[in-house]
Amino acid sequence: MKLLIQNGRVIDPASGFDQTGDVAIAAGRIVAMGSAPADFSPNRVINARGCIVAPGLVDLAARLRDPGQEHAGMLKSEMAAAVAGGVTSLVCPPDTEPVLDEPGLVEMLRYRAEKLHQARVLPLGALTVGLKGEVLTEMVQLTDAGCVGFSQAEVPIPSTQVLQRALQYASTFGFTVWLRPQELHLGKGVAASGALATRMGLSGVSVAAETIALHTIFELVRSTQARVHLCRISSAQGVDLIRRAKAEGLPITADVSINSLHLTDADMGYFDSRARLTPVLRQQRDRDALRAGLADGTLDVLVSDHTPVDTDAKALPFAEAESGATGMELLWSLALKWGQDAGLPVALVLSRITADPARVLGLSLGGLQDSVGHLAVGGVADVCVLSTEGHWLVGDTSLRSQCKSTPFSGYELPGRIMATVVGGQVAFENS
Repeated sequence: MKLLIQNGRVIDPASGFDQTGDVAIAAGRIVAMGSAPADFSPNRVINARGCIVAPGLVDLAARLRDPGQEHAGMLKSEMAAAVAGGVTSLVCPPDTEPVLDEPGLVEMLRYRAEKLHQARVLPLGALTVGLKGEVLTEMVQLTDAGCVGFSQAEVPIPSTQVLQRALQYASTFGFTVWLRPQELHLGKGVAASGALATRMGLSGVSVAAETIALHTIFELVRSTQARVHLCRISSAQGVDLIRRAKAEGLPITADVSINSLHLTDADMGYFDSRARLTPVLRQQRDRDALRAGLADGTLDVLVSDHTPVDTDAKALPFAEAESGATGMELLWSLALKWGQDAGLPVALVLSRITADPARVLGLSLGGLQDSVGHLAVGGVADVCVLSTEGHWLVGDTSLRSQCKSTPFSGYELPGRIMATVVGGQVAFENS
């Protein structure tokens, strides 16, 4: 199939390309950017006038709830949500049921996702067997099966010695370990420690739960030189520690979720379980520091933290409700809103959800390394057409995910996904 995307503002943050023109696609690859060849005869034309043509979005934190929790999110519905959100590549954590700690499970998930011909699924393998924090998984075999890194998801490793061995092993083979910094015993609350949590009678998670874990991780990185990606930073102190660690030259990267970037603990309202999230929403000073850290590159990536939750699991008292919210379909709009609020160039905003997450993945992408998060002649055609104009109302009818729960329900957000192309095929088009 030959596809021509015409008259859009073509932006590729990875190369700095930014000009109005066309993108010509044939046999699943980009054959021209700027102007189409004179003899190019497309089977289909997408008019992108007034829109941005960009690399497909890359989401480094998206749970699909498959295998094992299909009641919360079916693979088909969540993949449809991905392309509706412009996401052409997504990283899923290993905390499925069963846990992704065996090559066969990873291969099965990838096979089922590929059959849907929508977004590319890049699984993280479990760092320890069953996420129990005791025995290391066979990382080499899991990498051969398609894992792009190794993670404990939301399950801290109780033993620092086991974590040290995991980082030593990963460093030997050049694997990246993905860790959400949270000290085991201090991180068991349901809201951010502070005056609001106290008044509401909710158990608190102190900032120290994040900073103590960060100090431990940094000490182990210094001794092992393992590459570590820090997931969903939530505090101002955490941002400051990461800034210092990067200045020291430690091989670390970090991300922040759309929830922490825009919301605070005040958004819990009167025990609104839609705001029951992990990590917990913190105070305004933390949100402001996260926004500044993402702008200056201390935090490398913005993620959706897409976590489908069954309706019944949310219809419980706040402290008992399951943590999580839908997010992939909101990623572009909330990134754009952050950029507009901060007065940032749209190319920088796009970089945080395309080129920068692709850089975090790096060599783990194998043959897709030069295509994911990047527009280039000869590269695989993963492209999205984005509007920056107008607003849309977040609600049950506007979301394709099986999970409709989000703290942004009822918000009017800027920007829309007009079309998503994966491997040269139109996977989504906004009617």
